[in-house]
Amino acid sequence: MSQLNFNISLSPREAYNKLQDFDSAELVYDEFKSPGEGKYIAIMIFEKYFFRSENRAALTVIIDNFRNTTSVTAVAAGSSQGIIFNFDWGAADNFVESVRKFFKDYIIE
Repeated sequence: MSQLNFNISLSPREAYNKLQDFDSAELVYDEFKSPGEGKYIAIMIFEKYFFRSENRAALTVIIDNFRNTTSVTAVAAGSSQGIIFNFDWGAADNFVESVRKFFKDYIIE
């Protein structure tokens, strides 16, 4: 498993709409909700086959503005081989890093 968090200058809706064009993986589930006035959350799940780990990996991306800035959390899981060893040849790290690269022009440091 690998994960990363970063903030971006887009609104949650803009980030959600932009991520619909994420061509690094297949979008298998998505939703966009408003749990309260002015607050939004988007959940998107992607899937991709990695030849180096000979396995499919899932990538969950959560976008929200609960702390008054748009936050992106990306978590990759399921990319390792076998039951005993959790070794994926770097597939999970590359999968989450692809989200950071996708939003590179909007990242707020």
